[in-house]
Amino acid sequence: MTAAAATKPRGKKLGRGAKRGIWIGVIALVVLGVVLGTKVVPSGDPLAQGNVEFDPATFGAENFPTVQEGIIDRAVDAATLADAIAADPEAAAAEYASESSGGPVYSVTFTGVVGEGQSGIYEVQVDGVPDDLLIRVQTGPAINGTELRDATGEIVFGQFTNQIEYQNAAAALNEELKTQVLADVDTASLTGRTIEVTGAFTLVNPAAWLVTPVELSVR
Repeated sequence: MTAAAATKPRGKKLGRGAKRGIWIGVIALVVLGVVLGTKVVPSGDPLAQGNVEFDPATFGAENFPTVQEGIIDRAVDAATLADAIAADPEAAAAEYASESSGGPVYSVTFTGVVGEGQSGIYEVQVDGVPDDLLIRVQTGPAINGTELRDATGEIVFGQFTNQIEYQNAAAALNEELKTQVLADVDTASLTGRTIEVTGAFTLVNPAAWLVTPVELSVR
């Protein structure tokens, strides 16, 4: 062994207490990182329901009455609405419609005489609207579209986990419509009868409205 090697100071070994202190410090840093990375979600926040499985039937039963009331409150007489859309579609949408990915969704009310129907969809002759405006109402058995979900603007995609749930919500409201509104209507014998309708439609073609009813009574 050389003199230099003999005289080189050796590093001090850490004592048990020092090692323990280091480990405590490391653990503290890990715990702090977990705390800072954890998001606290209030119990009333919709995100808190993320682990709850979406039940379409429950959603439809619980929300249809509110949707129905909202559409009734927003409904505009068909003649007034037709004039507004013809005069200025953008202004009409801003005043009367709820926007959706499929286009503006209007709530409307009218009285008219039922014409011929096919697959539960009937033409309705409504006084006061332009002669070239085709108004139809769907009565089932299949109720299609997302008008009930979109008409009030109160049900939005962010309330759901994914697009499938969002679509299922629309279908659930349509099913509840059949239970709460159309079940008591003889939809096979409407031709020639006068009906009063309040419902919603998406404006795809200004010359043709397909209305999903939330109220339908036969005179």
